[in-house]
Amino acid sequence: MANGRLYLDHNATAPLLPAARAAMIDAMALPGNPSSVHAEGRKARALVAKARDAVARLAGVPAAQVTFTSGATEAANHVLTPDFRMGRAPVRLSRLFVSAVEHPAVLAGGRFAPDQVTIVPVDGHGRIDLGALEEALAAQDPSDGQIMLALQLANNETGVIQPVRQAADLVKAYHGLLVVDAVQGAGRLPLSIAELGADFLILSGHKVGAAKGIGALISAGETLMPAPLLAGGGQEKGHRGGTENLTGIVGFGAAAEAAIVALGSVVELLALRDQMESEMRAIAPDVIIHGGEVERLANTCFFALPGLKAETAQIAFDVEGAAVSAGSACSSGKIGPSHVLAAMGADAELGAIRVSLGRDHGQEDIAQFLDVFKRINARRIARQGA
Repeated sequence: MANGRLYLDHNATAPLLPAARAAMIDAMALPGNPSSVHAEGRKARALVAKARDAVARLAGVPAAQVTFTSGATEAANHVLTPDFRMGRAPVRLSRLFVSAVEHPAVLAGGRFAPDQVTIVPVDGHGRIDLGALEEALAAQDPSDGQIMLALQLANNETGVIQPVRQAADLVKAYHGLLVVDAVQGAGRLPLSIAELGADFLILSGHKVGAAKGIGALISAGETLMPAPLLAGGGQEKGHRGGTENLTGIVGFGAAAEAAIVALGSVVELLALRDQMESEMRAIAPDVIIHGGEVERLANTCFFALPGLKAETAQIAFDVEGAAVSAGSACSSGKIGPSHVLAAMGADAELGAIRVSLGRDHGQEDIAQFLDVFKRINARRIARQGA
């Protein structure tokens, strides 16, 4: 809560953690470039190495397999490419498969041409249709080249967790690569690139309490890597050119440390979210909770009230002092239906409100939200009866 307001939009961006802020302020005082060989440069480089180790532990990989980027969108555009390298040898991919509910940064297809991208449908809960995926993979001519699947770990709007391991097994049976957008899962679900069966993970710093403008591409190994998106002076082992964002990186490292610890409080957060939804149903029995029948992130509730458009509801919540989203932050400033709801076969025109909790929320915050929810629902009922 800030200035009496209730911030319930952690899936869009988490507040900057004090530990991340302190680490960034300290880094700002350093004059050295991490690529310089003098003492000042070495000190800066040591901070980058420490942060890289923390982010690596969050993803379950050695530090050498972390490439820092400006964010998840850059990481997606880096790895979603037909051009790879196996050591020095070029490897050409022929097709990218993506689920219909991916984040727009992934749905855009990266550096694949539009006719090289296949959209795989999802079921009514928003989970990838594994049968449709297998059919699509089987229809691909192996002589055309290797394929890639991009699949999120958890959806940014609904919080629905995808069957990543099962999808990985299918992709590997067709000798393909798997890229997992783990942006929403980091700090909320245990991450292990090996257990997921992924070749690459995408992370975003500001979703776990770091500053905006920092992210990472995590690789399962160091041999097979995408061709650089940004060529430059050889930073990040030649995978991503440009002077390292020292302040952003050290903040990400501090936030990653906190995210690892926060995994221990997921059970409490789940109980809080479930209590909130139970009371929402008591207040408005016709409330629709999308993805409510399958496994979701513990912090996420994506709901709709029949007869009340999401854009209108979002403004009403804001006026009442509660910050929520009408869909994902990347598109919340636009007027248009949610592609996630459309893919699920839900009422995309009605839209939905996303409440995404943070690790510091408690009973008081839920009570405040429910008071606002009750007032907004009462006005909705009154309009329907008019």
